[in-house]
Amino acid sequence: PMLEFKRTDGMDPDFSLLVSQLDAYLAEKDGLEHNFYHQFNGISDIQYALVGYWDGQPVLCGAIKAFGENAMEVKRMFTLPSFRGQGLAERLLQELESWAAELGAKRLVLETGKRQVEAIRLYTRCKFSPIPNYGQYIGIENSCCFEKPIS
Repeated sequence: PMLEFKRTDGMDPDFSLLVSQLDAYLAEKDGLEHNFYHQFNGISDIQYALVGYWDGQPVLCGAIKAFGENAMEVKRMFTLPSFRGQGLAERLLQELESWAAELGAKRLVLETGKRQVEAIRLYTRCKFSPIPNYGQYIGIENSCCFEKPIS
């Protein structure tokens, strides 16, 4: 089986489908805090979305959006539960990083929740470093922010 990536945008039906599953998963994990985060996670204005297909089936997604001068923020990372633990998300992050570099970014930033232990492990493995919370996440107890320079 082959993993293939498609560059698209927030209006893509496969991307929307995966994001709706992500939102259901986060609502379960974050409980009442979900509504706070949800307001920052609209997808209609996302210009750079990536969908990963395994044997033609959409199984993971992620997106990047401009963040300040020379950075892109990683958003909406999700892998279907049955496809986790196979290194697919690392490949997705590499693709997002390449795309960000093509767009002129010098670093990636992202936010995840403290309860998203698997996500934190993934970002650490992929050489992201913890940074102070930025923007809307300042002072939010459950948020962890990370960055990675792009070579």
